[in-house]
Amino acid sequence: MSALCFLVNAIVNIIFYIILANVILSWLLAFDIINRHNRFVFQVYDSLEKALAPLLNPIRRIMPNLGGLDLSPIVLLLGLQFLQILFVSNVCYRI
Repeated sequence: MSALCFLVNAIVNIIFYIILANVILSWLLAFDIINRHNRFVFQVYDSLEKALAPLLNPIRRIMPNLGGLDLSPIVLLLGLQFLQILFVSNVCYRI
């Protein structure tokens, strides 16, 4: 059972860091700190967007439009942390 707990925690942590990288990269692009037309930057940003689209799009459909402010990564991070805590408390410590 501890291997399953470790795997779930590792997956949630990986998703957390991917979301964090996506948010930071989108800020850097929005404030023109890095060049949007750089091929490497475009590929990294596009890969992160495509990887997170299945997780973020359902949240974006439910949330109201706030203009240029996208709070769906925050909602996803809170949801992931909630599920991780729920899983750990119900599965990992019931042994």
